[in-house]
Amino acid sequence: MHALREYVAPMCHRRRVNFALSPPRQERSTMAMHASSSLLNAIGMSVPIVQSPMAGVSSPAMAAAVSDAGGLGSLGVGAMTAEKARGAIHAFRQLSKGPLNINVFAHRPAHTDAVKEAAWLARLAPEFKRFGATPPASLKEIYTSFLVDEAMLAMLVAERPAVVSFHFGVPRPDQVKALHDAGVFLIGSATNVQEAKALEAAGMDAIVAQGYEAGGHRGMFDPDAEDSRLGTFALTRLLVENVSVPVIAAGGIMDGAGIAAVLKLGAAAAQLGTAFVGTDESLADAGYRKALASDAAYATVITRAVSGRPARSLASLFTRLGASVPDADVPDYPIGYDAGKALNAAGRAAGESGYGAHWAGQGAPLARTMSSHALMETLIAEWRKASV
Repeated sequence: MHALREYVAPMCHRRRVNFALSPPRQERSTMAMHASSSLLNAIGMSVPIVQSPMAGVSSPAMAAAVSDAGGLGSLGVGAMTAEKARGAIHAFRQLSKGPLNINVFAHRPAHTDAVKEAAWLARLAPEFKRFGATPPASLKEIYTSFLVDEAMLAMLVAERPAVVSFHFGVPRPDQVKALHDAGVFLIGSATNVQEAKALEAAGMDAIVAQGYEAGGHRGMFDPDAEDSRLGTFALTRLLVENVSVPVIAAGGIMDGAGIAAVLKLGAAAAQLGTAFVGTDESLADAGYRKALASDAAYATVITRAVSGRPARSLASLFTRLGASVPDADVPDYPIGYDAGKALNAAGRAAGESGYGAHWAGQGAPLARTMSSHALMETLIAEWRKASV
């Protein structure tokens, strides 16, 4: 617990939407019946489907298709500057009048360790050499944490997307207040009950329960803490029982049956990411799409080697390399990602895509190739059928 304290913000100003104080256990089932409609009404959704932000994969066209179908379209802007993020928001608004979720990274800023970074580059040197390339001379922190990004905060307050969501931690109290004052609905991501309670105390209006099955980066506040590896079903039930705000289940949900299942567990909505990676509007490149359609989809693994933080990826050359690397040897996120991106660029230039960030959840073999609009129609029909 002590490792979590530095991330816990005091209770902040709350948005007008009020989901009440935590009720007695016997009243929770009744609350769960209303959680979905409360969340949907607060955001402006008509179906309980959230498209995962997926920085580098989600696009304005994908988000627009999801929102137009009644769900919540999302854009991950943690890898963008404030101005690029503003451009993505405007691109979405040219396509849709529906609600938009903007996701930012609230990680603790990286700790620079020149010795560790030099050793990591030396370890990767043989991989670069395979492609006739050399590692970068040094590494840098390529993404700015929202915790210190005043330009991003000012942009979001001005643009007022329907939702702003946070990954990797808790935003500052003044950031929460500024966004709430702008009328923005706030969502945080948790991998355990302690993180969820910290997010609730900080003023989040809803919480994503990110199960261990989920693709991409684990939302752990402290990547060096022991991971309880709670699955989506167990975590969803734990959060429904321990927090008073709506819970959005995420991880391994690929179809309408999965959506119906987590709603029965008390989730207010389901968040799907890997299900959208193979859609027409996805920004996933050809190598990523090919890997998703291959046997690699049956062997997703958690690795730090790609970015410096634990993340679930399709099995690849990079994950194989990372399997023999102690966690402590990988530079902090996102400094480690600087090396990973450089190695991927070298590989792709030589026709090798096995060093890309091919994030995917354990449900990857169930991914379908179609437009985002068609996928939403399919998911909604499956969910309704499974809910009868």
